[in-house]
Amino acid sequence: MLSLFVYALVFGFPLFFLIRHHFLSPPCPQPTSVITTTETDEKKSLKTIMQPPREDLSLPKDDPFTLEELKQYDGSDPSKPIYVSIKGDVFDVTRKSDVYGKGGSYNIFAGKDGSKGLGKSSLKPEDAVPDYGDLPDNEMKVLDDWHSFFSKRYNIVGRVTDIPAIQRPI
Repeated sequence: MLSLFVYALVFGFPLFFLIRHHFLSPPCPQPTSVITTTETDEKKSLKTIMQPPREDLSLPKDDPFTLEELKQYDGSDPSKPIYVSIKGDVFDVTRKSDVYGKGGSYNIFAGKDGSKGLGKSSLKPEDAVPDYGDLPDNEMKVLDDWHSFFSKRYNIVGRVTDIPAIQRPI
């Protein structure tokens, strides 16, 4: 009789805890909530890096700028807007002054047409010039992509009038 009692305890208690855990415990949180949070966090961090196209852009303007006039919009004077020119189109990037303003990572392009540097993905001052005629096709595509990116995110406030015509080699 004692052995029957011992067998009941040995097999009964684990069975009791298994049934109690399975049927009476609150459900464990599903791991998908962790994944969703992680995906949301990734989307938020990407959003800060790459802003989506804007719906509130003004119609492009064609106010004339010379390269010399453009220099005064380089972010050094906080009372003036910050302009970047790409392929002769002048974009107002003031709302991203942390990036294009004084000390910003892309300030090299502020107040000038730095088309060649954008096409080459270069931050060297000697590359931040308007003459992009000698860019190879792959870098020309990069420049076109930058122009498209800016066109969807920043207002065009004018056009540089004294950039020499770009001659692409055939």
